[in-house]
Amino acid sequence: MASVPPDSRTTRWFRRQPTEPLPQEQPARRLRFDRPPPAGNDWYDAPPPAGGQPPYGPPTRTWPGEEPQRPYPTARPGGPFPPAPPGRPYPPAEPEQGRRGRRGFRDRAPRRRRGLLRRVVRVLAVLGVVQALLVLSLRWVDPPTTAFMVANPDGAIQESVPVEHVSRNFLAAVIAHEDAALPYRSGAFEWDALWGRATAHLSGEDDPSGSTIPQQVAKNVFLNQELSAWRKALEAGLSVELAAFVDDRRMLELYVNYAQFGPTIYGVCAAGWYYFDSPPAELSAAEAVQLVGLLPSPGHVQRAPGGGMDFEVDDGMGWLSRSHVVNAQNRVPRHLDRLGFTPVEDAGVTGLASEQEPSSDDCTTPPQEITELIVAEGTA
Repeated sequence: MASVPPDSRTTRWFRRQPTEPLPQEQPARRLRFDRPPPAGNDWYDAPPPAGGQPPYGPPTRTWPGEEPQRPYPTARPGGPFPPAPPGRPYPPAEPEQGRRGRRGFRDRAPRRRRGLLRRVVRVLAVLGVVQALLVLSLRWVDPPTTAFMVANPDGAIQESVPVEHVSRNFLAAVIAHEDAALPYRSGAFEWDALWGRATAHLSGEDDPSGSTIPQQVAKNVFLNQELSAWRKALEAGLSVELAAFVDDRRMLELYVNYAQFGPTIYGVCAAGWYYFDSPPAELSAAEAVQLVGLLPSPGHVQRAPGGGMDFEVDDGMGWLSRSHVVNAQNRVPRHLDRLGFTPVEDAGVTGLASEQEPSSDDCTTPPQEITELIVAEGTA
């Protein structure tokens, strides 16, 4: 092929070449990793690789007066951004603000409240089960102590005795004085009577009817002597549960064994021996009436020398206990003459105490603590 002589069109690019020599290549800029990148900069130089080669290619050839251009770095393994310099981690990301963050906070608060509510419900459920088991155990187990006995700063003397080994005079007097409807009522109390008592308590009036035997057992075993609406409500609830689990015979047995008959005397076994030198099976009608008269106010009496009750006590409140005893002596004998032992039999206690076979727990001998107390008082 013949050659064509060059003309102006084919030699144009020769004329555009610079006549001056190209500037020498500038050395690579030294990279700095001892300070964070400037604000608004989404990229900064990465440290050179182990081989010492810069992460960028050589600067491009440029015209005089122009800065050399460096190729943009390519993506590296592990992500599009270079790793943080050693010892200088990336600054923590600021929490996202705005509607999404506020909504997340609002969503967490109800979950926390629901979690707390579930925990409270679980605790209450466990306490309810434990309390129900304790009440159910009273059908067979005589508790070693009660809330009333623990709260007594002077101590307590108590010994349980089967209800069959208790004088029928005493059992009949207890039913007549404390809860005549016990053998004939379904449940712990009548709701009308409870409402009347609550109304009287809130208005500051006297109690029109008094607590039933199931209510008193619940109070003696689980509660204290505080006269508040809260304590009365707990007493009512516990007595309903107690009446559902425990029959009338066992209820009467629990009452006569844990009722208070003196400053430190609890139960008919200790009371019979302390006041009258008599086992519970041999209490007469007159002795039984005096003992049940102490139930409303048992803390202001002591043993008289040689036996009996002495109301001349140091606190000067003996008149209160005496008045309750006198009131019982005026009311209870009429019930005993009219009804006899029928309420006792209707409550599930049949036969007489004298007809029962002797047993190791029939309280035919005085408790050791009662003997020591009588000697200490000098009233033998």
